Amino acid sequence: MTAPSPGPADPPDFETAMVLAAGLGVRLRPLTETVPKPLLEVDGRPLIDHVLDRLRAGGVRKVVVNAFYLADQLEAHLADRQDLAIDVVREPKLLGIGGGLANALPILGHDRFLAANADTLWLDGPVPVFKRLAQTWNEAAMDALLLMQPAAKAVGEEGMGDFFLDPAGRVVSRGHGQVAPYYYAGLQVLHPRLFRDPPPVPFNMTRLWDRALEAGRLWGMVHDGPWFHVNTPEALATAREMMLEQNLRWMVV
Repeated sequence: MTAPSPGPADPPDFETAMVLAAGLGVRLRPLTETVPKPLLEVDGRPLIDHVLDRLRAGGVRKVVVNAFYLADQLEAHLADRQDLAIDVVREPKLLGIGGGLANALPILGHDRFLAANADTLWLDGPVPVFKRLAQTWNEAAMDALLLMQPAAKAVGEEGMGDFFLDPAGRVVSRGHGQVAPYYYAGLQVLHPRLFRDPPPVPFNMTRLWDRALEAGRLWGMVHDGPWFHVNTPEALATAREMMLEQNLRWMVV
């Protein structure tokens, strides 16, 4: 069995995305005591700008960014960008990743959209990742499509992995004590119907992923390029060093 083929009317890319940037950055302290995590720099550019650059290059034109911790700094920085229509949604309290997405749905609209973490960086493989996600997405079969990073190539992650994938591409949960081959890579395609009857805030996306998994509507796609999770000072240093050593450039020209 293979993943269902997208219908002929599927658009080739994405116009709307959300960047999740409200977190406290606890694991990156003391670096985040005075600077929000999305404004920490890699390759001379804030993390959130790397993500926004890639969204813009992939055809996205409208972006929603949630903010909470040191929100004034983040909002002031985003005000300087003129290449994207950016709406900053300030959360009155931390709503969790799932709660933050649900809170922004009135702006995101009624169609599928991209959701990206502000602390993950990626480079395309042979085919741009957004094009691959758009080609893989199937409106009739999916509520969520997660980008997966092979654990053996995941920089900034140490643990037992997050998920398995079945031969068709459906997500399979990691059982207790199991080591899974993939990490969630911080980029996903979501449909607003996944957020019907949401749990009380705050809540994480795992609550909704579990719902989609039980219905057979949670799918994954394996990333085929470099990827970094910048979640600790050590991971930040590693990302900077590896880019220098491997001559990787994250800037989108």
